[in-house]
Amino acid sequence: MVQAAIMGFGTIGSGVAEILDKNAVQVSAALGQDVALKYVLDLQEFPHSPFADKIIHNFESIEKDSQIQIVVEAMGGLNPAYPFVKACLLAGKHVVTSNKALVAAHGTELLAIAREKNVNFFFEASVGGGIPIIRSMYRCLRGEKIEKITGILNGTTNYILTKMEQEGDSFEGALKEAQKLGYAERNPEADVEGYDTCRKLAILAAMTTGHEVNYENIYVEGITKITDVDFKYAKKMGASIKLLGSGCFGGDKPQAWVAPVMIGKNHPLNTVNDVFNGILVEGNMLGTTMYYGSGAGKLPTASAVVADIIEAAQNLDRNVTLGWDGEQLEIAEMDASRHCYFVRIAGVETQMKAHVMQTLGEVKTVVLDGMDEFAVVTSEMSEAEFKKRAIKLDGLCRAPQKCGILQMIRAEL
Repeated sequence: MVQAAIMGFGTIGSGVAEILDKNAVQVSAALGQDVALKYVLDLQEFPHSPFADKIIHNFESIEKDSQIQIVVEAMGGLNPAYPFVKACLLAGKHVVTSNKALVAAHGTELLAIAREKNVNFFFEASVGGGIPIIRSMYRCLRGEKIEKITGILNGTTNYILTKMEQEGDSFEGALKEAQKLGYAERNPEADVEGYDTCRKLAILAAMTTGHEVNYENIYVEGITKITDVDFKYAKKMGASIKLLGSGCFGGDKPQAWVAPVMIGKNHPLNTVNDVFNGILVEGNMLGTTMYYGSGAGKLPTASAVVADIIEAAQNLDRNVTLGWDGEQLEIAEMDASRHCYFVRIAGVETQMKAHVMQTLGEVKTVVLDGMDEFAVVTSEMSEAEFKKRAIKLDGLCRAPQKCGILQMIRAEL
């Protein structure tokens, strides 16, 4: 029998306990022995929970108990999650977490400690919720040179953008609905500004390259400036707008960025809606594979945690090779990335198209009836080149035209 403990009894922690209880037969069959939950660490009491007798409030009870072999960290954040996880690893215990902030900020150190102590630090649920993306990378794709990863990695922002697209809501209205349904926090900054996606992308990039990726070096742009008008243009073009995290690793210098992208109807991620996630992984031999599923939620995320518990229990006496080293990967500046650009411009299309083509080059024009503006889609160019041309376009826009750039969204149409 393997003895385990859970730190944090919120959404994910309670989900893990529930699965270990309800799917005990499946877990035991997969492992060949039972997993017994001995402790649940939390500040609160849970008198009506079926696990009330396992609730403790003292971390040292877990740290000092030699019978505890696997610890699940489900507290979230960095404090006290980081010192508690580090202490467990140093005590020779395997640790499983769903905490992307912890993995992105301290994964390098925690993986190194796990290797030194011959235990494991697993974090499948930190990216994509219940989608088995981490395990796919270090097991199923081990023979591949992964050249590109692109994904919808945040269910909250995807829900908001889906509601804006399908119901014509404003960003503010869709956000309020997401908060009402519990998809968005009271302070939604980490989601809507793209920081959550950025941390997950950093983890995927580190898994891909084998080197540490500092999430603070990744360009991040959220969805707060996306409007219902942008979706009207997208609809006319048969497109959608998604918040993507993308990393390219096939060139001389790796690229990684997070930003809204207008994607065409044939793009594999076009139909990934609501709170679902989708991740495209491009290997040099396999080509492109797609991973789709629940990117968040109590039981989907807990399911991935339990899978890590099983793997840890199968490898109690050895460290599984995965993760990355301490060499920090240098990420190219966003200016080096190449895109097509969807650009909304104030003014009359017939009067301004010559000015636009003079600066942005050959473009496809899109016009909405009854609007004092129009939009264009450029050919592919570097971000640096687009910025130079956009500045020139604003310089050419003089009275009486009174034009100017109203919006820019990178495009894959």
